[in-house]
Amino acid sequence: MRIAYLTVRLHAPWVHSLKEKRAETKSLLAKVKKTFNVSAAEADAQDLHQTIVLSFAALAADAGQADRMMDYILNFLEKNTEAEITQALREFR
Repeated sequence: MRIAYLTVRLHAPWVHSLKEKRAETKSLLAKVKKTFNVSAAEADAQDLHQTIVLSFAALAADAGQADRMMDYILNFLEKNTEAEITQALREFR
């Protein structure tokens, strides 16, 4: 078994308040959790209006499956938000 971690930093230039950011963040987290059955949380930059940092963790049978799952999550994020992905860090254990 492998544990896959993915941390994604997004830039949302249209967000001008923490309330707008919170709405976008909650929506993305709920969609990813429901679609992929992974653990998901806002990981950093809670006080920055236009920066969203999300982290995901999942169990996989092997490294290949873990890597594919993280690819699927990244593609899903690209399709479901207007925010730009500025960084994606993967870790496998």
